[in-house]
Amino acid sequence: MTMSSNITKKDLNRMAINQGSMGMEFSWNYERQMHIAFAMMMNPVLKKIYKDNKEGYDEALVRHLEFFNITPQFAPFVGGVVTSMEEMHANGEIDASAIAAIKTALMGPLSGIGDSIFIGCIRIIALGVGLSLCKSGNPLGPIAYFLIYNIPAFATRFLGVQLGYNLGFSYLTKMREDGMMDKLLMAAGILGIMVIGAMSKEMVYTGISLTIGSGKTATPLQGILDGIMPGMVGLGVTWLYYYLLKKKVNVLVLIMGTLIVGVLGVACGVFG
Repeated sequence: MTMSSNITKKDLNRMAINQGSMGMEFSWNYERQMHIAFAMMMNPVLKKIYKDNKEGYDEALVRHLEFFNITPQFAPFVGGVVTSMEEMHANGEIDASAIAAIKTALMGPLSGIGDSIFIGCIRIIALGVGLSLCKSGNPLGPIAYFLIYNIPAFATRFLGVQLGYNLGFSYLTKMREDGMMDKLLMAAGILGIMVIGAMSKEMVYTGISLTIGSGKTATPLQGILDGIMPGMVGLGVTWLYYYLLKKKVNVLVLIMGTLIVGVLGVACGVFG
């Protein structure tokens, strides 16, 4: 490699349990979800990477205030990968757009895996054991739940941040040397677009109650639109909000406007 790292294993372990990493859900919001917490998690290592480059440090903080959402236990893994990329970017080896592309590409797949493991599996097992002990009058019930859930959670944090950093640093450097970086960025960009499209379909709940025709022959308009392209209405609403945000419309205005239009639409029978 053409650069030496000043990020230590201790720095990475601290990042795995600092305020940002542990507070991924505390500052969650509808606009960018976990972006503040992710930037807080990255802040200490960014200070070391850009210690002699204030402009680079400022740009990095702004870069990590973009939309971010993931199973919290997997956030340190992404942080490790991003740390290695930030070092390469500070050394002029990769473009800043590559960092955003990798973050976007990792969010969807890791969230699917993480939610299934921690929310759909480990949490259920921990609750089952803990509640069984509590029902029998055993005071170890809450302790059992705490340990069963948190031991794997913290192990994932510490191992994930180290794995992410080592994989990112070594493999990204090798890919740059082999000319594979451009292909990776293209693939990450395609995956990122797919993730955003899927999120628009699943997270924007917009249904139209209007029908075409009357009586038993009436055809729901929503069914026709879904037949053309499932999630068309939600995607259209997403693009409308994106356009309004580009026009600098205040987020609070959009939230209140959505509330008013939604209530009136349901009252008039337009939305269901």
